[in-house]
Amino acid sequence: MKQKLTKGRIIFLIAWILLILVILAAIIIIGPSGSEEESITEVMKDGVLHDVNKMSFFGLSVNPAVISAYIVTGVLLLAAALIRIFAIPKFRDVPGKFQSVIEKLVEFFSDMAKSNSPHRTGFISAYIFSAGVYIFFSTIFELFGIQWSTTAGHTMALPAPIADINAAIAMGFMTYGVILIAGIVANGPMGALKVLKDFSLPISMSFRLFGALLSGLLVTELVYYYVSLSFVLPVVVGVLFTLLHALIQTYVLATLASVFYGEAVEPRKKKEPSKKKKKAAQENS
Repeated sequence: MKQKLTKGRIIFLIAWILLILVILAAIIIIGPSGSEEESITEVMKDGVLHDVNKMSFFGLSVNPAVISAYIVTGVLLLAAALIRIFAIPKFRDVPGKFQSVIEKLVEFFSDMAKSNSPHRTGFISAYIFSAGVYIFFSTIFELFGIQWSTTAGHTMALPAPIADINAAIAMGFMTYGVILIAGIVANGPMGALKVLKDFSLPISMSFRLFGALLSGLLVTELVYYYVSLSFVLPVVVGVLFTLLHALIQTYVLATLASVFYGEAVEPRKKKEPSKKKKKAAQENS
């Protein structure tokens, strides 16, 4: 058994050495120069602002991330409808593989809501579930490499929706709005004041989400731009950064939303009467 493992490892190492040699040979032959069409500054600037490669959407010139957002939203809504109509009615006491995945996913967000916001957990568990699923699939969307024509006439891959600062701000402020409304419903004006004191929360949520995804986008763009780095490495870097950011940002936003929601809807504690008031009440009685 040990000899077989040793032979397997030797073959694996030889294969990796040959692959590295082929990559190095390709780098030497092709050369380290970058793309001549756009400078790296223009590539990275457009990755942030999306002000160069606009796309036509029903006659309107929009950022590529807008089209990505509509596609992701449509696919998720269609998938939710199909699961609700065809899959959920067939769920059994002994779950199958698909049912187990769905139940584990729902249970994860439900347990997070119960632990961070034990009061009024029904709504927040549904919200962080939907927001988390949207963030995850919006982040990994760029891995599919869906091509779309720009207004300039060339094609490019659609970016992740959350890579647009507008989408990140919308998600942050929508989450803050949910927390604010929940505080008003649960505790009235005092609940609103409790939420409004954290006025920086939507900004921090928005830029945390955008900044994390943007860092991965810029690193990937940098790796793709230079020919000397564009063999095999972009696949590893792109997939690793994308999946890592998808999982981290889903968990972070769901945790923050449930924590601040729990603080907003927590019932107000009644103030206990002071010792003087207690003593005066006892004397009167």
